[in-house]
Amino acid sequence: MSSPQRQIAFIGAGNMAAALIRGLLRARFARPEDITVSDPSAARRELLAHEFGVRATNDNLEATRGADIVVLAVKPQVMDQALNSVAPAVSGQKLVLSIAAGVPLARIERALTHEGVWPRVVRAMPNSPALIGEGATAIAAGKVATTDDMDLAQAIFASVGVVVRVNESLLDAVTGLSGSGPAYAFLIIEALCDAGVKMGLPRQSALELTVQTLLGSARMVQETHLHPAALKDQVTSPGGTTIAGLHALEAGRLRATLIDAVERATERSRELGRPQSRDED
Repeated sequence: MSSPQRQIAFIGAGNMAAALIRGLLRARFARPEDITVSDPSAARRELLAHEFGVRATNDNLEATRGADIVVLAVKPQVMDQALNSVAPAVSGQKLVLSIAAGVPLARIERALTHEGVWPRVVRAMPNSPALIGEGATAIAAGKVATTDDMDLAQAIFASVGVVVRVNESLLDAVTGLSGSGPAYAFLIIEALCDAGVKMGLPRQSALELTVQTLLGSARMVQETHLHPAALKDQVTSPGGTTIAGLHALEAGRLRATLIDAVERATERSRELGRPQSRDED
């Protein structure tokens, strides 16, 4: 997909901005000359300019003026400052995408409304595997965002993985599940690897076996379209090793603990989205 006429500004040059730029260039959605990055850190600006060949500036307003799409890739605690800096250049002709966790659409829209014209905003919640093109992103439409805007947002985030559309009310749950989910997965990988070492496996062998087991299991769910419970039953023989292991997991409340983890992370996301709570996660 190529769109040389579409100019994209990234406000913020962190890891997720870099992941999206890499994905957009790989997918031929944009060329380096179509992208401008703005960030107060000279080191980050120079890094992205060198790695991708994009333009870089420390002036958010300058980056926004010439853009058709503005990606707000800043941390939640500096979002208000970023919104104030770009507001004079945002019009109804620009599409604004936000990837700041917990910052509601209404807050962004109020800050960017000019002379009664509401901005076209789409809020997104990507996760860290986007850094390697295997992300999971949920997107939600703002008050005046169109179907075309959502299609465009989906195409942008599809360059770094899978995209689903949800109502904004569900984005905190998305944060608790897929946003925080990689950390849960890393912990599970670490624990299984340690278990293999305890049982006598060399650590590298245990790690390789663990990672491939989880990768293969996820692909089976994805490609067979069978319920995970059905796939679990296929490998659970009566009186066998797997049912013994599953019994230990149930006794340890693994299922309930993971559900609790998603619930608590969801509640924390809601707290961070409230105006009075601006502390970092």
